[in-house]
Amino acid sequence: MPKNSKSLNKDEQKIIDLYVNEEWSTYKLAEKFNTYPNKIRRILNKGEVSIRNKSAAQKNAIQKGRSTHPTEGKKRSLATKLKISETQGEVWDNLNKKQRAYRSEIGKKSWEKKSEEEKAAIIKRAQDSVREASKKGSKLERFLLEELTSMNFGVEFHKEHWLRNQRLQVDLFIPSHLTAIEIDGPSHFKPVWGHENLEKNKRSDREKTALILSEGLALIRIKQEKRLSQRYMRHILSRLLKQLAEIKEFYPKENERYFEI
Repeated sequence: MPKNSKSLNKDEQKIIDLYVNEEWSTYKLAEKFNTYPNKIRRILNKGEVSIRNKSAAQKNAIQKGRSTHPTEGKKRSLATKLKISETQGEVWDNLNKKQRAYRSEIGKKSWEKKSEEEKAAIIKRAQDSVREASKKGSKLERFLLEELTSMNFGVEFHKEHWLRNQRLQVDLFIPSHLTAIEIDGPSHFKPVWGHENLEKNKRSDREKTALILSEGLALIRIKQEKRLSQRYMRHILSRLLKQLAEIKEFYPKENERYFEI
């Protein structure tokens, strides 16, 4: 019961009971008692009841089936998606080291709370995604392919059977610029699947780099250091376009054809 229950009349006690124990909203209570939400809030304050904030109230309404999610069934425009992406990216960019460490710690604790079965299922999905990406290309590869193609670049996707090592393929190849583009996900520079696999990937990358450069081509390696977002992929695209423009204008000398983004 609320602290000031003795000073509450029967209806007020009922309102507080429905709000606290049945999790009714102030709007639903106002409708039932033929009044308005602000009066319901005053009654809750009178009973020294903590009022749920807008976010908690909305979440509760969705869980109880009294409301649907505001974005459910709605398709966001590209402009809206880009605006959201930019805003989220700016929030992360403005975090200090302490705030980033705090968020990282939350992620670690969330992982530690999962059961071994849940962890195994997540790892399996990740591994399946990697295998699928090797066939169809990663999200970043497909994004760059689509954007470059829309800008009238002639792009060959997953070009293979042309290097001396026939097993190797190049992620993206632009003949007009004599340039190969390799997109390296985290497993190419972090022990995502263990140190043994990391060293194997590094050896393969070195071999491929040497073969591409030996063909007289320029090579741009893109290192995916952050979690993919529209904002991050556009940033990579911008840097890639700048590098391609420089290569096109002045094709680099033999020992100056390797670039990293």
